[in-house]
Amino acid sequence: MERIRLGRTDMRVSRIGLGAWQFSGDAWGAITYEQAKAVVSKALEVGINFFDTAAVYGRGRSEEFLGRAIRELGARDHVYIATKIHGDWLRRIDILTSVENQRRRLGVDAIDLYQIHWPACWHNTPICETMKTLEELVDRGLVRYIGVSNFPLALLERARSCLSRVDIVTSQNRYNIIEREADKELLPYLRREGIVLIAWSPLAKGVLTGKYTPSNLPTFEDVRRNDPLFTPRNLKLVWPVVEEITRIAKAHGKTPAQVALNWLIRDPWIYPIPGAKTPEQVVENAGAVGWSLSDDEWRTLDRLGWEASQKIIYVTW
Repeated sequence: MERIRLGRTDMRVSRIGLGAWQFSGDAWGAITYEQAKAVVSKALEVGINFFDTAAVYGRGRSEEFLGRAIRELGARDHVYIATKIHGDWLRRIDILTSVENQRRRLGVDAIDLYQIHWPACWHNTPICETMKTLEELVDRGLVRYIGVSNFPLALLERARSCLSRVDIVTSQNRYNIIEREADKELLPYLRREGIVLIAWSPLAKGVLTGKYTPSNLPTFEDVRRNDPLFTPRNLKLVWPVVEEITRIAKAHGKTPAQVALNWLIRDPWIYPIPGAKTPEQVVENAGAVGWSLSDDEWRTLDRLGWEASQKIIYVTW
């Protein structure tokens, strides 16, 4: 597994990480602790050393599963753990409480990357109160680096202006071949400022794997059924992109998921964190590394994906 430096940090991470949203619970299909541990074990085996979770995933369940698995596998000294604080807990008193709960669930002295999950939409907490508290956590050695998630550019800039001794090192955003809003202003800024974009939903929640079609939607029990990407209209719209991904995959002896991830990792400032519910999916994700699309293939997917991204409609009623 190729290793890279994660932006301006000292972390040497595998070229792709593992997202642990799927450890949340029934929304993604019931997954037991032993299944989660098997996923983490296989990730370690194939060289993945960066794991991303959040307090809100299963109300701490994902953090507990991930932390326990890493401890039982004896891997704490060999991995980096990123987590996120609930976007409604951004007052100083809430941050100080939450970080202790999260450190306990993860079983760590210091969280490697501590991210704000989303801006303070409901409580209107001043952004500088939040950022200065995160800076305090770094000063106290409870957190090593800080990042944000789902922040618009203007708020990211404001958040950075509140800091005096540390800086934001990552911005986690929904980004994949067919969801490209970050290209408009955020990603150019991140590249210029040396901030890594951690891409969540790098496979568009499975759309880019070809598993789902306009006539084969997720089951009603699947949380994805309510995602606008899975409306028949949008699936039909992006299907030419999926067909091209599939064609390229066959030419390289790869899977569509590996092609979609390989398209992302061409950019050194993009870091995908695909999830996995089985060890086999971990192996498949890892197979996105160690080979490259041709320039023509990359440009074709870039063009088709961008064109589709501008036609997707997120309005569902």
